Amino acid sequence: MHKSCMCLRCANLCLNRLCKGCENKGFTLIEVLIVIGIIAILATVVLVAVNPTRQFKLARDSQRTSNVNAILNAVHQNISEHRGTFVCEDEIREVPLVATVIKSDADINNPGHVAKCLVPDYLSALPFDPLLEGAHYTSTDDYDTGYEFLMDADGRITVKAVGELAGTISVTR
Repeated sequence: MHKSCMCLRCANLCLNRLCKGCENKGFTLIEVLIVIGIIAILATVVLVAVNPTRQFKLARDSQRTSNVNAILNAVHQNISEHRGTFVCEDEIREVPLVATVIKSDADINNPGHVAKCLVPDYLSALPFDPLLEGAHYTSTDDYDTGYEFLMDADGRITVKAVGELAGTISVTR
């Protein structure tokens, strides 16, 4: 005995499986698995193309470049404002001739201890390396940027950082 059903295509009463409009509609398991496989392959291709690890490294290197430029601009603004001399707390300071890490030190005359020369007049806070362990800025008495600066024999000032993809990130003016 056949059960009858209402055919949605022709709006007639039909016998089960005898009318083409009464066939069950849906996807087979094989069709679903094939679609899932295609989606997985496409997702893998996209992840390989985007490479999130490289993108994060590139973003951190961009941040370092921005930070190096900000520090160099602040040093130059200080020197420009004081007619060619680097002044810190009303005292003339020499920019080091060898690469010196910009960080706080118990010795206030340490050439890398320059936060009070730059903050808050030229920078709101001293930028620091986004990944370097120990790099921080708490105050003008407690900081370690992880960046270095120096003046070459021609009087040009360089600020540099170690990048992840770019090697050394260096800006000279």
